[in-house]
Amino acid sequence: MNSYRDIIKGPIVTEKSSALADKNVIVFSVDPKANKTQIKQAVEAVFNVKVESVNTLNAPTKKKRVGRYMGRTNKVKKAIVKLAEGSSIELN
Repeated sequence: MNSYRDIIKGPIVTEKSSALADKNVIVFSVDPKANKTQIKQAVEAVFNVKVESVNTLNAPTKKKRVGRYMGRTNKVKKAIVKLAEGSSIELN
């Protein structure tokens, strides 16, 4: 990874992730090659917060069809980041 900004692609804003935000948990889309330690360091450096824990999941690719051609969607890795008490991130 070149920089921390290459690891974190952006926040995932859904109903479920908004409900988790009340519990001081933020969901990010991250680079599929990044591990938990790299994600923790990137979030702490970019947002200047203290991270308590990181959980990751690899979303499966889906088959998509355009006309007669079959393909697959891109790989997506999600990171569920729990922030330490007193830390917060504003996602506007």
